[in-house]
Amino acid sequence: MPRPVPAVLSIAGSDSGGGAGIQADLKAFARCGVHGMTAITALTAQSTVGVTGIHPVPGEFIIEQVRTVAADIGVDAVKIGMLGTAETVRAVREALGHIEDGVPIVIDPVMVAESGAVLLDDEARAAIVRELLPLATVITPNLPEARVLAAGAERAGATERGRDDVEDLARALHGLGPANVVVTGGHRDEVTDVFFDGTSVTLLAGERHPDGAAHGSGCTHSSALAAHLALGFSPQEAARAARRLASEAVRDGHRSIGRGPGPVNVLGVAVRAVTPDRLARQA
Repeated sequence: MPRPVPAVLSIAGSDSGGGAGIQADLKAFARCGVHGMTAITALTAQSTVGVTGIHPVPGEFIIEQVRTVAADIGVDAVKIGMLGTAETVRAVREALGHIEDGVPIVIDPVMVAESGAVLLDDEARAAIVRELLPLATVITPNLPEARVLAAGAERAGATERGRDDVEDLARALHGLGPANVVVTGGHRDEVTDVFFDGTSVTLLAGERHPDGAAHGSGCTHSSALAAHLALGFSPQEAARAARRLASEAVRDGHRSIGRGPGPVNVLGVAVRAVTPDRLARQA
């Protein structure tokens, strides 16, 4: 029987600053009305300014985390984020064997943090292309990530023009095996996500919010997409809903938190925050 509240698993790294990673994923899951679960792949010492340390989680423990929640709670969708090393990629590939066939998988190929820190080495990138992309229901790279994935893969088939043309790039990435590709628009002049399902291209337009805060926007987008797949949306419908939700989270972002790019605000906490004065007025 279907669960009354879908359960969505994030396999990703932890951001000690609370802006991205599993912290952002759990907020997005809550915003979408699904139960969030996590299998942590790495611990980071991270703030809005930068990443000062990364501690990978042993592969066998990543597998144990996934196996444990899948056996008890079950999984209705998976979001995969920061992996970091080829060993972690291989562990995640094995861990997915504990999840039922047909469960949608969203991969956000996290390579660089908002602060500029590199979060994925070359060997791990090749392993993602080889081991995980063929399993994906949707992949959600931004433009720089999409170019790197295509350029580094033998089967990409992207021409020099294709690497500059986002629609051609989405087609090239589809050739790596995912069922659907979303090249997100945050790093482009025109803030439009490009969705490709193997047959047709759909443009998902949005607004740019230059005064917003974007740390965690990619994590929020991919998690919202996975949550909507768990809720029964089609991949294109889920991509459209995720585009809107991530844009609103940037618009309402916490610009005053930290000295670097502030975190997104997917829950609208600044609007709904409970203060002593507010409690006194409600008494």
